[in-house]
Amino acid sequence: MSTGTTAVWGRVEQQDFRSRVRGALLGGAIGDALGAGVTGLTLEQIREAHGAESVTDFVPAHGRRGAVTAVTQLTLFTVDGLIRAQVRRDTGAWHPPTDVHRAHLRWSATQRDWGPDERRAGDGWLAREEWLYARRAPSRACLTGFGDAVMGTLDQPKNPTARDAAALTRSAPFGLLVGWEPQLVLQLAVECAAQSHGHATAQLAAGALAVMVHGLARGETLDGSVQHALGLLAGRPGQEPVTEALKKALGSVRQGIPGPALIEALGATDSAEEVLAVALYCALVGEDVRHGLRLAVNHGGPSTSTGAVCGALLGALHGETALPPAWLAELEGRSTLLQLADDFAMEMTQGPALHSPTAVAAGWLARYPRA
Repeated sequence: MSTGTTAVWGRVEQQDFRSRVRGALLGGAIGDALGAGVTGLTLEQIREAHGAESVTDFVPAHGRRGAVTAVTQLTLFTVDGLIRAQVRRDTGAWHPPTDVHRAHLRWSATQRDWGPDERRAGDGWLAREEWLYARRAPSRACLTGFGDAVMGTLDQPKNPTARDAAALTRSAPFGLLVGWEPQLVLQLAVECAAQSHGHATAQLAAGALAVMVHGLARGETLDGSVQHALGLLAGRPGQEPVTEALKKALGSVRQGIPGPALIEALGATDSAEEVLAVALYCALVGEDVRHGLRLAVNHGGPSTSTGAVCGALLGALHGETALPPAWLAELEGRSTLLQLADDFAMEMTQGPALHSPTAVAAGWLARYPRA
């Protein structure tokens, strides 16, 4: 697999890129946490529990405010896998889908084990973060998809009928590979989605999100990024549900004051294309990050998923400084998210200088082993 063009980084570009990486990962986690306490509830139930304004702040979930779910856990391990892929690139044993799959197997271990196993020398630092060893409503498709060491592929995917949003919600990090050509970003996200989700709609929704984040991380507008995704989806088998959902989201922007009725008209199920459409719509019409995320979780659909995808889009669009400080302060795992975001940005911008045979950064290969 060739990555196409290689990014050339100046200091300003590096700082902007790091801000967008932080924004995408932290924004996605904030959206996940904001929706965690109300996902699965109807709008009437949300209003009954939280008032006419619905959710305006974190509400307790999983024993605390600001708790994240398996959506954020899997996103973190996706980033870990992408860093490992870059580290392994100069060994000649370079196959990013395999490295991402291995990372997701490490996530799967966190769902079975009591805590980190120091005997697994190849785990790296992320798999030793004890807070990740909590089961936070993982999807059945992810548990079964990563339940054994066999990697699903496009020819032989895991869970052939799985169409839910769990592959979509972990796919924003692929878009942060800004040195890659967009069509290769799309392909990688699709291939990695097949490791747990066999339905073409789930795979192509994941690919579309990756292309949209890719455009945002490179400074495009949100509407421009969507148009780019639509162009790359055109002609691919099975793209119609995703394409129609994206176009419906764009069309809904002009249909009146944003609210739950318009949102639920885009979809209220956990199907990947509906989650993507709701998240995109909320990102497009939100007055700011806070408003967009509140729209994204206050409806009768899967609020963690729509919140996480919307947050990733808005974070990649605006950067970390646009994220509400009070939500950041309470966010579970914030220090881990920041460290991983900064490591990813460093790997993308400095790459070989960190792990070439002549210039290994102190501890980098211990954090991200080639094994």
